Amino acid sequence: MNRNIRRSGLIAAAFAAALVALAAPASAHVTVSAPGAVQGGGDQIITFRVPNESDSASTVGLKVQLPTDTPIASVLIQPIPGWSFTLTTAKLATPIKTDDGDVTEAVSEIDWKAAAGQGFGKNQFQEFVLIAGQLPDAPQITFKAIQTYSDGTSVNWTDVAAAGSTAEPEHPAPVLTLGAASASSTAPASASPTVSAAPVAAKSDSSSQTGVVILGIVALVFAVVAVGIAVLGRNSGSGKSAS
Repeated sequence: MNRNIRRSGLIAAAFAAALVALAAPASAHVTVSAPGAVQGGGDQIITFRVPNESDSASTVGLKVQLPTDTPIASVLIQPIPGWSFTLTTAKLATPIKTDDGDVTEAVSEIDWKAAAGQGFGKNQFQEFVLIAGQLPDAPQITFKAIQTYSDGTSVNWTDVAAAGSTAEPEHPAPVLTLGAASASSTAPASASPTVSAAPVAAKSDSSSQTGVVILGIVALVFAVVAVGIAVLGRNSGSGKSAS
């Protein structure tokens, strides 16, 4: 009986330890999203979400490279308070046909930089938003991003998975998947975006923090129960010996 109680206590303690491990924050990647984006579509909001993974440094820069083999005709950048941006353009080997005429040059890089004291730190993330005037007629767009920290270090989110591989690279490049164009969206879109966007401030990932706190509480409860079971088993064994 005493052995069974001790075994139950060990199982409960192991379960609690597993929950604590699950509660530990996982590393996040730079991601890109554009709900509803289709091949050849236009006026599409594209969002790069960048988490800060450093315990001691703030994120103070983000450089995103736009591919010129699957180019975006033009972009508008949503301003971020305390941040500036620089656009670099490149000549296209094949012009993009739009309602406004052929586009022979497109943005190849966006370089965001934070002013002094305006970076975002531990347990925070920021969204970098742009509007695409016309998306390429391709199933995917692979962006390469470089994240810079206040201590001078940087992380290159530029790894691309090998063809046919299901393994995720250590620092994957953000990939945007585009849906198939509908019959109504096959005509060329306007080269220039027509939608304006409002500024967005740095955000704290409160939902994930809440989940971590809840898991931590549950783990603590199981740990207390495990200790209680072990103590009761020990007392029960002592009582039988005394009698």
